[in-house]
Amino acid sequence: MLSRKLKEMGVVGAGGAGFPTYVKAASEVEYVLANGAECEPLLHKDVEIMKLHPAEIVAGMRLMMESTKARHGRFGIKSKNAEAVHAIEPEASKAGIEMTFLGDFYPSGDEYELVYTATGRLIPPAGIPLAVGCVVNNVETLYNVHAANEGRPVTRKFLSVAGAVAQPKSLWVPIGISFREVIELAGGATVPEYAVFVSGLMMGSLATDLDDVVTKTTAGLILLPAGHYLAVRRSNPQAAMNRIGKSACDQCSYCTEFCPRYLLGYEVQPHKVMRSLGFTASGSNYWNQWGELCCACGLCTLYACPEDLFPKEACDQAKRDMREAGVKFVQQKPVRVHPMKEERRVPLAMLRRRLNVENYESETPYQALEARPERVRIKLSQHVGKPASPVVNKGEKVRAGQLLAAVGDKELGVNLHSSIAGEVTAITPKYIEVRHG
Repeated sequence: MLSRKLKEMGVVGAGGAGFPTYVKAASEVEYVLANGAECEPLLHKDVEIMKLHPAEIVAGMRLMMESTKARHGRFGIKSKNAEAVHAIEPEASKAGIEMTFLGDFYPSGDEYELVYTATGRLIPPAGIPLAVGCVVNNVETLYNVHAANEGRPVTRKFLSVAGAVAQPKSLWVPIGISFREVIELAGGATVPEYAVFVSGLMMGSLATDLDDVVTKTTAGLILLPAGHYLAVRRSNPQAAMNRIGKSACDQCSYCTEFCPRYLLGYEVQPHKVMRSLGFTASGSNYWNQWGELCCACGLCTLYACPEDLFPKEACDQAKRDMREAGVKFVQQKPVRVHPMKEERRVPLAMLRRRLNVENYESETPYQALEARPERVRIKLSQHVGKPASPVVNKGEKVRAGQLLAAVGDKELGVNLHSSIAGEVTAITPKYIEVRHG
């Protein structure tokens, strides 16, 4: 049974969410959608893996269709990525899978957006694609589905290294390798002081430790000079963001008018959430509800706001506050697409210019090289659900692909495997360390 194999082999959403794929494989749907949109500025790893492994990706998609009894498969891919299209389209055609061509906009890879574009269906507010008969998988996830079906666990990650590096590239690396070593594989930084964005400039995080490691959800590393506008903004503490927003927001509502979820018909209104910063004593709970359905794409903060404020971060805080208060906003109005939706799309080229990263835009061609780290640290929580529990002991010799940690049959989560052969040198509540040898 495919679902059990996916849990045992450790397959999770490789696009960033980390949701265990076996849960999706056990559902019954009408559509299986492949997400090859990849709209984070400067990241191109999905394009490269589609060019490199089209047959395996489509085979994984067919497996998901068979497992879910789906009658239709739609492959979402940007028409501008001609080489990837030419690689995927013949394989998809042979498998009876239709192509859904996407424009070069951000965030065309949001699953609400992809489901609407591919099927014309609108996911219920706060819902998941399953609610409208769809399952969505990132293309690397589908590659891993194919590998798992053949008995190969997830032990490596396909990612891009971009920005201020000597050799921008895409490559396979062992899970658990450090960011520092990945940067060295790309020829090192081209600036003396730099910031490292993990998995994207818009929705990713800013690394605070170069010895932190690659997980199953790491999409790539982007290096920018330490003094770059984006690095400085991201370094602001939440209190400073709130103070700036409280004093400067003039309620222009551009953040809302450009919000992709708002334009799809969901009640997301970041400009109203910004009011919570000024009404913390009396009305913050009311204003916070307008951030509940935010997808955290970052367009409001990094593109729409003319005053460089932080509405996305205000929405993030609003969701945390609502959760802690036990309050859940439920949209009462029917979801209806905004009549100006198409006219307010944000082209990636415009977004890159707004972010001041156009000079760093380049291809990240795949390079076949063997990364041989002296040690890897396999984090026990790389997925949505319960962290895996170690099944090995310190001092034990392990081979590449060997089971290191597992989750129970009835627990949400997946197994973890060693990405290199060596000796288990540390077991902590957060990771298992394996040293090469």
